Amino acid sequence: MRVLVTGGAGFIGSNFARLLTSERPSWEVVVLDKLTYAGNPANIGDLRVFDGFSFLQGDICDRELANGIIPACDAVVNFAAETHVDRSLAGADDFVRTDILGANTMLEVVRRHPRIRYVQISTDEVYGSLAAGSASEDTPLNPGNPYSASKAGADLLALSYHRSFGLDVVITRSSNNFGPYQYPEKVMPLFLTNLLEGKPVPLYGDGMNVRDWLFVEDNCRGVLLVLEKGVSGEIYNIGAGNELPNIQVTMMILEAVGASKEMIRYVEDRPGHDRRYSLRWDKLAALGWRPRADFAAQLAITAAWYRDNRAWWEPLKSGEFREYYRRMYEGRRGYSEATPASG
Repeated sequence: MRVLVTGGAGFIGSNFARLLTSERPSWEVVVLDKLTYAGNPANIGDLRVFDGFSFLQGDICDRELANGIIPACDAVVNFAAETHVDRSLAGADDFVRTDILGANTMLEVVRRHPRIRYVQISTDEVYGSLAAGSASEDTPLNPGNPYSASKAGADLLALSYHRSFGLDVVITRSSNNFGPYQYPEKVMPLFLTNLLEGKPVPLYGDGMNVRDWLFVEDNCRGVLLVLEKGVSGEIYNIGAGNELPNIQVTMMILEAVGASKEMIRYVEDRPGHDRRYSLRWDKLAALGWRPRADFAAQLAITAAWYRDNRAWWEPLKSGEFREYYRRMYEGRRGYSEATPASG
């Protein structure tokens, strides 16, 4: 088995590649990554010792490159994407290019080699905000921001290639991932690293937006199960049942690093902030999948990893990230490193 993992130097992709080298040691794992700001060679540095592992730097929109790689593979697992909602609100061009045109490039090459299984990695955000209940795989798509709209577009494109050309396509849609190697723009690593630096944490709005928190290794095990046993043409939700408001998650993060609630800054909410995501994952459970550990234990593991790996994340929070953080948070109403939280 030879698997191409696109975006494999990113957060979830690198964890998936690591799982494959551990759980399927006889497989060949090829990581393709453009190494944008969130792609990091250090994420896969420990995998280079495996005989079956290889890395290629490149863009999934490069048709010539894809033609040279994909035909020799048995499966393509497409993690490559622009993923941060805040950045998509600032400008959607990169999201449309990578998330939609990149998927189209992969599918066009796979189309000429229909024996290859194509796994499209998506998100619960394509269903949009839910006031009540949980989204099944049949719930209509209702994306509320450019990021989720680009992922919804890629999903529909992948399904169209299955229906039009008979490609062996499956899709996974997961809830909020967290864990080691996550770039510190997302809430969990941002808050953990800020607190480890003695800086406050910027909490949007009233802190009552709800997300289902899924440990990255659990998600990767779900993706592997779908890769091996998923039915062609089907979608599989991957959730964890950890639906918590952001303020509760923030309080747990504070406790994990021994910080006080005085470190919270309630800042002006971002535009169109979806209130609640929720998934049903009956289909994946029918294949035998369950989350392996509870949220509190997984948060403790994550906090310990960031505490012990400052050499990994400290360089990431300089340069471009520092300017991004200043622009995104420090100018928002409610943020100040010198004054305690209110709200």
